[in-house]
Amino acid sequence: MAKYECTICGYVHDPEVGDPENDIPAGTPFDNLPDEWVCPVCGASKDQFEKM
Repeated sequence: MAKYECTICGYVHDPEVGDPENDIPAGTPFDNLPDEWVCPVCGASKDQFEKM
């Protein structure tokens, strides 16, 4: 599964880790994140992320 990086702050979404603070379980691919999900560090929307 691909990692995606926030172009605003550099946060990396690693699907193997998920985003437990926002109830995103490990194993969730970036494309399967809810549309309303935002970067947990800076609040950027999903369209501000680029595939690594």
